[in-house]
Amino acid sequence: MNVPHKPEGLRREPRPEEWLVFGFLGIILLGTLLLALPFSARNGHSIGLFDSLFTATSAVCVTGLVAVDTGTTFSLFGQAVLLVLIQVGGLGFMVFATRVMMMLGRRISIKNRLLIRESMNGATLSNLGTLARRYLLLALGIEAVGAALLAIRFVPLYGPRRGLWFAVFHAVSAFCNAGFDLFGRFASLTGFADDPLVLLTVATLIVLGGLGFSVILEVLSSRQGLKNLSLHTRIVLTFTLALLQAGMAFYALAERGRMDILNAFFQSVTMRTAGFNSFDLSSLMDGSKLFSSLLMMIGASPASTGGGMKTTTVAVVALLIYSVVRGDDGVNAARRRISADTVRRALAVVALFLTMLTLGTLSLSILENGRFSLADILFECSSAMGTVGVSAIGTPNLHPVSRAVLLPMMFLGRVGPLTIAVAVARRQGKARGLSKYPEEKVMIG
Repeated sequence: MNVPHKPEGLRREPRPEEWLVFGFLGIILLGTLLLALPFSARNGHSIGLFDSLFTATSAVCVTGLVAVDTGTTFSLFGQAVLLVLIQVGGLGFMVFATRVMMMLGRRISIKNRLLIRESMNGATLSNLGTLARRYLLLALGIEAVGAALLAIRFVPLYGPRRGLWFAVFHAVSAFCNAGFDLFGRFASLTGFADDPLVLLTVATLIVLGGLGFSVILEVLSSRQGLKNLSLHTRIVLTFTLALLQAGMAFYALAERGRMDILNAFFQSVTMRTAGFNSFDLSSLMDGSKLFSSLLMMIGASPASTGGGMKTTTVAVVALLIYSVVRGDDGVNAARRRISADTVRRALAVVALFLTMLTLGTLSLSILENGRFSLADILFECSSAMGTVGVSAIGTPNLHPVSRAVLLPMMFLGRVGPLTIAVAVARRQGKARGLSKYPEEKVMIG
């Protein structure tokens, strides 16, 4: 019996990574429509579709770049919409979708399991529903503790209702590495530059959100100390600690006399994808702006709420360089060998990320026609690609076309590297089994 088959090229089921892109786009469009409503604005007048699109993209991509002042522009409804967009964008829409399906008693299909795995950078398809629940409960628990600590300061300053709302909003914004604030006048946390409780609480939330859920769960469940942690977790913890220390030392030295140790540490934390600032960024030295751009490019860790190329990606490339210098035949770390596929994906992510960043920087430098220095333009574009959200020139001061260029950069910075890595892995998988071509050497360097 002949079995009918679907002709090739007519209809193709979208791949999991494509569903991720469509999902993020759908949330952005929904957020745009909600933020464009008149009662989303404090004055009762719509902020317009473009500014709504920019704000929604920034919120879902947990970037923090803003076209309008969040604290003075949006009503309580508009701020609540922002909070939901930040939470969904930071934790991943598939985590929420999984919880909804489980609460409705629906079985999680293989396709949905693939989606969940890709959105959480998971390795297996088993127990993903339980894992999604743990991720969600862990995030909400950390945010609740952070909100309670911030309420100690905000309730006396702003009153019970407003103080509690400020505490919840900024705890979620910090853990999701979004950088949105409600203080008005684009001030961020500059009004709390001398407040250790606020700065250290926000910094802790940022670091925990940027480590990645799998890393936090592994550390919490480890009963034999840190020595038996997986290689991934050890690289994340080691590289994150090194970046925090290096950043604090650099800012304290480069901005000596203007930035104390507390604020140097805070800027070292927030520049890696959070977007808050306790220091006037427009007054940073050019060297500090370039160093900040480097931190923003590196970003947070995989399966976290942050963006960037990711700490493990940069670490693998650094280990590759080290192995080439040593003359090793493979890439090794902590007495473990890193697979060739992982190394290739890391190189692909770095190359594509830097290519997109370069194109964006060149585009903005042409569009702005010398109004801002190249260091400021690179700082702005790194902030968009790394989903950081800091700005040394004020994003609303950019030409509207320049802000339009930042839109795909924020989106690609949040979705692109993950999607590219998955796509490369799939292509490599399909390529296995094919005939190999003759090998020939090409001179390098």
